[in-house]
Parts: sequence; C-alpha cells; structure tokens
Amino acid sequence: MKLYGFLSEKKSAVLNRWYEAILNTYPSDSAKFLRGQKNPFLNPVGATTFKGIEEIYEYLLHGEGNEKVSLFLDNIIRIRAVQDFTPSQCVRPILFLKEAVRGELKAEISAHGLQDELLEFELKIDDMSLLAFDIYMKCREKLYHLRANELQRWTYRRLQKADEIYKEECVYKDIHNEVIEFERKEVAK
Repeated sequence: MKLYGFLSEKKSAVLNRWYEAILNTYPSDSAKFLRGQKNPFLNPVGATTFKGIEEIYEYLLHGEGNEKVSLFLDNIIRIRAVQDFTPSQCVRPILFLKEAVRGELKAEISAHGLQDELLEFELKIDDMSLLAFDIYMKCREKLYHLRANELQRWTYRRLQKADEIYKEECVYKDIHNEVIEFERKEVAK
C-alpha cells in the first residue's frame, strides 16, 4: 500500500498540521500558550494532546496496540470533555486528521491514484471518531455522577448543620438553671 509509505514519510508534517488544527479550536490566548509552551509540566494539555495524536497516528498506520490507542484517545477526549466544548467540538479533532492527510499528501494522492487507499484510511479515522464519542459520553456521565454526589454530600452536610442548630435551640435553661428539652421527632435518612 503506497499511501501508508507516504504517511510514514510525512509523519511529522501531518502530525504538526493535525496538532495545529486542534489548537485552532481553542480561544486565541489559550492556543498561543499551547503553541508556545513546550514544557510538559507547564503545558500538560498540549503535551498530552500531541502525545495522544502521535500514538493514534501510529496505531492507524500499523494497527498495533488497540488497548493503548484507547488510552491515548481517552486522554485527549477527557481533557476536552471537562472544558466548554460541545460533543461535536470534543470529537471533531479526531476528524481533523483527514484534512491534515489530504492537505499534506494532495500531490501524492492524485499522482499515484491513491483515492481508494485514502478512503480506506479515512474509514479507520471515522471508526476512531466513533470510539472518541463513546469515551466522551463516559466522561460526561462520570462528571454528572460526581456533581450529583457532591450535591448530595453538600445537602447532607447542610442538613446536619441545621440539625445541630435545631438541637441547640431546643435545649433551654429555666430560671433555676435546669435544662428543659423539647421533644423532637427523628427523620429517617
């Protein structure tokens, strides 16, 4: 398959084009920071994203490491799922690879008649985007569960505090300094 040879040759150019397309989905200040900061400790989003797309690209070329590709795809999607992206904006960067490949290999594709191979490669990218959507939905579901649990804990803590205040208000001392308690009914949790 000639296409895979060209994809291997132009790997860095395709990856850079793909990464640039992903960065363009961020606000200009964020994109500028992600482009400029190369230190993975100061820029974990950029480092994780680039490492992820690099591994996904390798998987699409060689088809090895199916469990690893899910991990790298998960890392990219998880970052975007907690940001203010819609579901389509979250998954769209996977599809940017199609544009990057077409843009970088335009001459080779037409000169060598690689449209059928390109179509097959793009089907793999489509499958990857469907997997990305599944991962996105799991991430969002997890976020909703975390938020619901936090709301339950917050409500429970507020009710405990209200109960303590109520207990304090129900215990009075009379003029002889004797404690008088008012009856309360317990409510099941």
